[in-house]
This record gives sequence, structure tokens and C-alpha cells, in this order.
Amino acid sequence: MKKAKKIGLFFGSFNPIHIGHLAIANYFAEFTDLNEVWFVISPHNPLKNKSSLLAQHHRLYMVNLAIEEYPKFKSSDIEFHLPQPSYTIHTLAHLREKYPQHQFCLILGQDNLSTFHKWKNYDIILQNYFLYIYPRPNVPATQFDNHPKVIFTNAPQIEISASFIRQSIKEKKDVRYFLYPKVWQYIDEMNFYKR
Repeated sequence: MKKAKKIGLFFGSFNPIHIGHLAIANYFAEFTDLNEVWFVISPHNPLKNKSSLLAQHHRLYMVNLAIEEYPKFKSSDIEFHLPQPSYTIHTLAHLREKYPQHQFCLILGQDNLSTFHKWKNYDIILQNYFLYIYPRPNVPATQFDNHPKVIFTNAPQIEISASFIRQSIKEKKDVRYFLYPKVWQYIDEMNFYKR
């Protein structure tokens, strides 16, 4: 029987995907016991202002451009097909049903731990899934820091945000080295984030 693959789920709007996302995911694929990292692209959150959020198919396409040459990365549009707003607990249930042969884990920034108790069914998530945490600066201790399912890593801290990239493009800055080359090219050709 085939051994279960251990898959790290990296959720985000990836608006756009940038080298910070890729470096963190690369760390988890190479320096932990995860076999693969799946980028789970979040659709429009109806509770958020979506004026700066590109349509989900463009964000999925850019993720695919960025990861196409690295076999340990995959993209997932599973949340595009689930009711809105999407809750992580529902996404996990659907993934488990669709891929019973895999063991799923969550990849989260340390800052997410401070609000994790507000997530829908967070206790059930912690019972059934490991959380792989990458460090963020100046994050206070949380009630989850010593939980047996919470695994802290030494992933590099990369202070690049998608909002910084969007703002820079709007200000006509050339930020090509913050993005995978094909992603930069696509953003430039499509005139994304320019106004």
C-alpha cells in the first residue's frame, strides 16, 4: 500500500503571488517532513472590499505560472466551488473526502495563532490536523504555542506583502524581482494593479 503523502495547505488570496510566498512554501517542502505544498487560492470574500482583488481565475493562473517548474508545489481551486464565505473547516472536510489517501496539515503565519480561537470549529481543526507555523515578527505568545499539534519552524522571515507590491505597481515602480518572472510579465501585460 502506498504511504500517505503529507500535504501542507498554504491558504491565501495570492493577489499577487510573490517571492515571499514561494520562499516560505519552498522552505516547508524542503526543510520539513511535508511531501508537497498546495496553494489554496481563496475566492472573493464577500465581507471584504474586493476592488483591489483580481478575479480568482487570474490569481489561480499566476499561481500556476509561479509553481509550474517545481514538482512539490500544486495549486488548488477547491474553495472556488464551495459556498461563501469559505471556512477552513469546510475546505478541509472536502479535501479529505476528495483525497482520502493524503494527510493534510495547515501552514500558517505565527500571527494567525493569536486569532485562531475565532476560527469556525478551531478545536476540531486542532484535533485532526497539524499546524505548521512560520515565524512573524513581534507576535505575542498565544494559548496554542505549546499545543502538541502546533509545530513551529525556522522558516525565514520575509517582509514582503502583496499590498506593498500592488501599491508599488500603482506608483509605477519596477518590482519585477519581488515576483516570479512569468508572474511579473503577466501582470505587466495585463496592466494589473496600475490604477
